[in-house]
Amino acid sequence: MTGPVTGAGEWLRSSPGQPPAPVRIVCFAHAGGNASSFLQWQPALAGEAELIAVCPPGKAQRAREPRLDLAALLAGAAGALVDSIATDRRPVYLFGHSFGALAAFEVARRLTGQPELRHLVLSGLGAPSLLPTPRVRKLAGLDPAEFADELAFFGGVPPEVLAEQELREFLLPGVQADFKQAAEYRYYPADRLRLDASLINGRQDPHVSGGQLAGWRDEFVEPPAEHWADGGHFYFEDHPAAITDLLLAVVRADQHVELI
Repeated sequence: MTGPVTGAGEWLRSSPGQPPAPVRIVCFAHAGGNASSFLQWQPALAGEAELIAVCPPGKAQRAREPRLDLAALLAGAAGALVDSIATDRRPVYLFGHSFGALAAFEVARRLTGQPELRHLVLSGLGAPSLLPTPRVRKLAGLDPAEFADELAFFGGVPPEVLAEQELREFLLPGVQADFKQAAEYRYYPADRLRLDASLINGRQDPHVSGGQLAGWRDEFVEPPAEHWADGGHFYFEDHPAAITDLLLAVVRADQHVELI
């Protein structure tokens, strides 16, 4: 069960009944994912950080409501965060995986000048100047049957969903809508972010190699720290500590600097 964050409308959700925490970590989901799933990591961060999920209105009812285009998605998420920060001055960290990492990065660009924004943790994504990849553009344009066949390469969708026609017909249109959002992305150069960042990727991820990360250095004044975890694109599914340990380390390091 999740609840809305005060002042953030329908966009930001958190786990109700959590004890107060000194910072907030705002999470963006991968294509086809739901950021509310990250809230299950809250016990690993209890007392040190509150997890917030970015949940665009209507996403859970994708079949009944039109999807947002990418520009509206980014503007809506950034606006919700600005509104929330206006009433809650706790430090904010952004975390995103795959398409969610791209969304987190672009939202951070739109929040330039917000002192509450402290750090980006970007997972499972090559440099934005390389996006969208040819495979994402291809997936966005496939017919439903071809899309289901190709999606297996990305992972993140249970095999039983791909194997069952009724489940595919119910769930995959929303997944493909997210890929269409990702395919809409057009990179534009901008001033480097004066913001710390960490990159984390799976060592066996077929989508992200070390060479694809180099371009991230052009997006920040200080080069991002690089971290690697065992596993593929969804390396954290069986080992969420790969993410939660990094998030805790980032928060603790930032608080230590503040105290000094």
